[in-house]
Amino acid sequence: MSALIIFGLLLALMLTGMPISISLGLTVLTFLFTMTEVPVTSVALKLFTGIEKFEIMAIPFFILAGNFLMHGGVARRMIRFATTLVGHWYGGLGLAGVVSCALFAAITGSSVATVVAVGSIILPAMLKQGYPQRFGAGVITTSGALGILFPPSINLVMYSIATAGMDVTGPNGMSVSTASVGQLFMAGVLPGLCLSALLGLTTWYRAKKFDYPRLPRASWSERWQAFRECVWGLLLMVLVIGGIYTGIFTPTEAAAMAAVYAFVIAVFVYKDMGLQDVPKVLINAASMSAMLLYIITNAVLFSFLMASEQIPQTMAAWMASQGFGIVAFLLLTNILLLAAGNFMDPSAIVLIMAPILYPVAVKLGVNPIHFGILIAVNMEVGMCHPPVGLNLYVASGITKMGITELTVAVWPWLLTMLGFLVAVTFIPEISLWLPRMLGMLH
Repeated sequence: MSALIIFGLLLALMLTGMPISISLGLTVLTFLFTMTEVPVTSVALKLFTGIEKFEIMAIPFFILAGNFLMHGGVARRMIRFATTLVGHWYGGLGLAGVVSCALFAAITGSSVATVVAVGSIILPAMLKQGYPQRFGAGVITTSGALGILFPPSINLVMYSIATAGMDVTGPNGMSVSTASVGQLFMAGVLPGLCLSALLGLTTWYRAKKFDYPRLPRASWSERWQAFRECVWGLLLMVLVIGGIYTGIFTPTEAAAMAAVYAFVIAVFVYKDMGLQDVPKVLINAASMSAMLLYIITNAVLFSFLMASEQIPQTMAAWMASQGFGIVAFLLLTNILLLAAGNFMDPSAIVLIMAPILYPVAVKLGVNPIHFGILIAVNMEVGMCHPPVGLNLYVASGITKMGITELTVAVWPWLLTMLGFLVAVTFIPEISLWLPRMLGMLH
């Protein structure tokens, strides 16, 4: 009954058009002060202790790094490098778009930044080469979502924050530790590469089927020159992933290093951005960070309410009594997350759903790292389908296409992503193989 009241109130507030962060906060405060005896002081204390996590500092730093790279000409150089590699294949510019999105996603961790940075450059080029607008829009909208999966994914950081410190037990009653940011980053590499390859294959197949244009084959000297130009951006991947894996610095410290490095290459190496542009970039990053941190703050309160009302534990007990196995639970989770993607943005979904579903998943024997990657892939799909697919709206702004037309355009790639979601859900090794090989899985 408590769960029905809480979610009914939350849904009612969101349907009024109220921002999700405020809806969360109002739901929690209304329920706590009318239905429980929880003192106000404990709510205030939970607010401060909930966001007093070192890992949260990674979010504004990664956002700042992404903003510097987005305005610093890195995307343009990566597109040129990708074009020299795959431009001579069927759908060459489309394939270059997929490769560029994968590379740019792996240094920014942001889906929207990837769509804007890569899409605004490569879409006009594709139209100029004679590609249909729908084809280009479909490629960029879906490939841009790779930012959620590749490290340094901000959504994986949020999943780690949302589940950190939770006292959960496995099927044998033993305590299970939550997934760290480092483990999740490494776990996202192989699924990210697999999904990039599948989106590339879909792009190539459609281009071959409809005989779309191909570019002349680039010479090895042209490829080497393009690589030399974009190598400073690619080195950021090495800095973040290599630094975390070798233990030189934590994910939060890696985020701070990434922000400083991105500033240096944008202003002093590539010189596509002057010092006078830095304040604007800082303000944009601060604005985006403040929005996410406000959602996190209210989500922390929501998690506190869930825990105090024993809702996740009750759900776990009910599922166990109904004989729900891992397969049924994972199918239900996918349906729930895909449905939530219809009216909520990925950050809010992760922060609301992870604390509820995570204890149930672990109780049934799902690995915390595998579950985090499963949620991330769901969020990728959610960003590409209407009515609230963020990538659709961003791509719509770039292409000037309507949401309905864009929805039709993304279907071939969206079906590929759904097929990959099924694979990730029921083949845990896709997520766990690399962390296991690196000795990060206990």
